[in-house]
Amino acid sequence: MIVFIDGREGTTGLRIEQRLAARQDIRLLTLSESQRKNPAARAEALAAADVAFLCLPDAAAREAVSLLGDGRAVLIDASAAHRTAPGWAYGFPELGPAFREAIRRGTRVAVPGCHASGFLALTAPLRRAGLLPRDALLHCFSLTGYTGGGKSMIAAYESGGRVGQDPLAAPRQYALGQSHKHLPEMRTVANLAAAPLFCPVVADFDCGMEVTVPLHRAQLSGSPAAASSRRDPKAALLDCYRAAYRDEPLILVGAPDEDGFLSAGALRGRDSMELTVEGSSDRLLLIARFDNLGKGASGAAVQCLNLVLGAPETEGLCP
Repeated sequence: MIVFIDGREGTTGLRIEQRLAARQDIRLLTLSESQRKNPAARAEALAAADVAFLCLPDAAAREAVSLLGDGRAVLIDASAAHRTAPGWAYGFPELGPAFREAIRRGTRVAVPGCHASGFLALTAPLRRAGLLPRDALLHCFSLTGYTGGGKSMIAAYESGGRVGQDPLAAPRQYALGQSHKHLPEMRTVANLAAAPLFCPVVADFDCGMEVTVPLHRAQLSGSPAAASSRRDPKAALLDCYRAAYRDEPLILVGAPDEDGFLSAGALRGRDSMELTVEGSSDRLLLIARFDNLGKGASGAAVQCLNLVLGAPETEGLCP
């Protein structure tokens, strides 16, 4: 099987290449440094591939689709360009059988955004179970390592020599205008009437992510399932997650706290995700932890590749 990574020099592309390098079922097709941005060379590589990863800025990913034209390659796009586009499978198989089957059978697969992965893992099962109404007005707080910001942000954080007055020395909130590129998929895939109020924060650690959705108990729906949640809401929500992810090797439900703390970097280097519910009986914290470059990017992309190839879903991954 011939695989081409368009944009392999970027952070996500390099991590995908690392996960594929030792595999015997794949032959990686690469372009030289002088050819990697040449449209004709890229078009030729896309045409020769069975599967192509697009690890590119959004505009370049759209260009790659046009370069392929009617070619036979399955495209797995790690950009935000096609996550809500018609005809593209959403690459989060744990969200349900329809998602997994669409990836298996599809020729166009969009890898979820990192923040969106945590938000959807937490909210989609509650929506399906009737625990969360479509018109819920949600909040989402997300703490991430700097590697999600690409080469320029990585270089800035790893330059060293920072002191207290350096703006990179403390966590930084961003997307202050509520226009983050992950918001459309967060709303659409969870089938919510409104996008969440989203507060992402980047801090001085390389890999890791902790996505939190806070809920008041009164926000839960009036379904039979919600009635049980009013008696013991934390247990009911955990039961919902366990039922949704019972057979999913890459999602662990009920991760314990760490003496009152939860580290955003706890799953660094892994391709799995941990979900837990904290808080009180009235104010609940739904929390997802994972590596922003693992289940939040390259690990998720390789998981989609495995489904496309009919390989074991965790092949080449580190749960």
